[in-house]
Amino acid sequence: MTVSIANANLYARFEGPMAAAGAKPALMPPGEPVLTYAALASAAARYANALVAAGVKPGDRVAVQVEKSAANVCLYLGCLKAGAVYNPLNTAYTAAELEYFIGDAEPALVVVSAQTAAKLASLRVARSIPRMETLEPDGTGSMADLAAGQADRHATVMRQPTDLAALLYTSGTTGRSKGAMITHENLVSNALTLSDYWGFTGDDVLLHALPI
Repeated sequence: MTVSIANANLYARFEGPMAAAGAKPALMPPGEPVLTYAALASAAARYANALVAAGVKPGDRVAVQVEKSAANVCLYLGCLKAGAVYNPLNTAYTAAELEYFIGDAEPALVVVSAQTAAKLASLRVARSIPRMETLEPDGTGSMADLAAGQADRHATVMRQPTDLAALLYTSGTTGRSKGAMITHENLVSNALTLSDYWGFTGDDVLLHALPI
């Protein structure tokens, strides 16, 4: 007898509603074209395929120190889809501070701005970072180029509820920053709770002024 196992991947929860929303606006970045749910799903698939092409495997950490942008959202969704662990790093961190975080997280891929990538050349060698790509606030960069050449279909990787989805470092105000391990189940629970408490509907518009 074949037993069907539901995919606990957070992105799997998005797929049905995103497909149903289709041409409705998903993101409206200031000064940029509106990104529909269909376009967002396609972009997430391309970024997931780009991560695979870059050698990222399920469970690998992807350290990301780039400005908030639609492309960064697509990269985050791509990480979820590919089963990778999204590790956002504050853009105010210096190269010296990044050495600690990268050394501690041991990412398979680091995504930064071109300016930061130049500063991290020696760190990449010292920490044996397998791969480094760039992503700019306007959506350009080597990571975006890699994604642009990928297929817009990707089978969301199967994840268990306790598998990691994200790694977020604490502020370090009471000691050295520690990596908080956030599971897919953690994020699903948080999303469902907020949706319930805030009473979100498909007609609402959220002004997003926080970090991703």
